[in-house]
Amino acid sequence: MSGVAQHSFTRPDTNPSVALTIAGSDSGGGAGIQADLKTFAAHGVFGTSVITALTAQNTVGVRGISAVDSGFVAAQLEAVLDDLPVAAVKTGMLATPETVALVARFAPRLPALVVDPVLVASSGDRLFTADAERAYLDLLFPHAAVVTPNLREASVLLGREVLDADDAVKAAADLAAYGPRCVVVKGGHLRGSAEAVDAVWLDGQVSLLTAPWIATTNNHGTGCTFAAATAARLSRGDSLADALAGAKSYVHDALVRSAGWSLGAGHGPLAWGQFS
Repeated sequence: MSGVAQHSFTRPDTNPSVALTIAGSDSGGGAGIQADLKTFAAHGVFGTSVITALTAQNTVGVRGISAVDSGFVAAQLEAVLDDLPVAAVKTGMLATPETVALVARFAPRLPALVVDPVLVASSGDRLFTADAERAYLDLLFPHAAVVTPNLREASVLLGREVLDADDAVKAAADLAAYGPRCVVVKGGHLRGSAEAVDAVWLDGQVSLLTAPWIATTNNHGTGCTFAAATAARLSRGDSLADALAGAKSYVHDALVRSAGWSLGAGHGPLAWGQFS
């Protein structure tokens, strides 16, 4: 047909792996559902989503949060799980204690569960009540394959400051006592370190994930991206150790690629692209 470009597509022989994100929507596109789906796609994984909250935010900050009713969160979960072969799940901001408890009730149907406990805003303000924090520990952590708090979130969950690598290692072990198979305390730029360091507790063994520190303000969504990349790799059949190492590498590369961007007046987003 004249004037219509012709494209040649290669039909894949197998279906893609399917991953699910249960999280809030970020209107600025740098974190939450938007970052998760971009990360899934970059890994060749078909992404599905359950939205727990709407946020009005940009690179500067969060202007408002509207939680989705837990009954409708349940309806979204049922719709996805009844129809699609979800192989791994990542949770982000669950918004209310009721939604944390709801996701915990669904946990037997949520394979390879990666729990990113979004509890603290980038400003340092706590987003939710102590009831929500307790629900994570008592209800959701026991079902998780891996939990990925950052330093501030680990501090909130444990009720003490987690500031450096030694603190992070101890925090990972203490949080593992609540039942997850693995805990990653995401350190970022830990005090006294020239690297981005994460403390990993896995099956009783402690190790460190390290990468060169990237000096950039384009770091909005790093935690979401790390957890989503871990879930994507688990859905493809990676071991947990390999999934974590691959996710660390993916985030590092994304930071490098976006370091020179100028999107927005605050903390800009990470780059994304095909994983290797």
